Amino acid sequence: MSTQKIALVTGANKGLGFAICRQLGQKGFTVLLGARDTKRGQAAAAELVQQGLDVRFLHIDMEDPATFETACACIRQEFGGRLDVLVNNAGIALDWGYKADSVPMAMLRRTFETNFFGLIDLTQRLLPFILRSPAGRIVNQSSVLGSLSLHSNPEAGLEQMKAFAYNASKTALNAFTIHLAQALQDTAVKVNSAHPGDVQTDANKHGQITVTDGAKTAVRLAMLPADGPTGGCFHLDKSLPW
Repeated sequence: MSTQKIALVTGANKGLGFAICRQLGQKGFTVLLGARDTKRGQAAAAELVQQGLDVRFLHIDMEDPATFETACACIRQEFGGRLDVLVNNAGIALDWGYKADSVPMAMLRRTFETNFFGLIDLTQRLLPFILRSPAGRIVNQSSVLGSLSLHSNPEAGLEQMKAFAYNASKTALNAFTIHLAQALQDTAVKVNSAHPGDVQTDANKHGQITVTDGAKTAVRLAMLPADGPTGGCFHLDKSLPW
């Protein structure tokens, strides 16, 4: 089995996911760039290959579990069924402007299907591969907006950030992080949630930091040493409240 470290990043044809792929590639990983849109994913992978990085496109649609099994088959065939890092970066934010008293149920269900149910399905399928790694790492791209402690604090400054579907999906994702970390506590795998910061993306055009800086937290958690934390939520090296 190759000693080359393998990382899979979902939702990676642009923005944060693309920046995470670039940074992991620069650190010597073979990176599987997961994306829903084949044409855009292939173009993104080709751009990073032109920069001298070992990056390969992998078709993953968080709303199509059939693509999960195809991805597993690829990892099994190409890399001997081993995966060192999974960055669950793919996610959607549909409900800005809707609060808990008005969010349409279809929007709520679709948000959870992508940000929570699909993510867990994919992670469970890939877990046997991650357990084969001597230092498996799972990074769940979360948000400070998933913090119940901060949302319940009127001084936290989140009054205008009450998009219930998105926020609740990240709260649920944080619960998955805690439970999965505890389930794997007797293994070498570490599971953590990452808050990238107020990143300027297509969905947040007024963000305060670049995607390059926003990617740093996930990359740090993907490369934690053996004595690093598990079951936490972090921005860079700072622990955040649940």
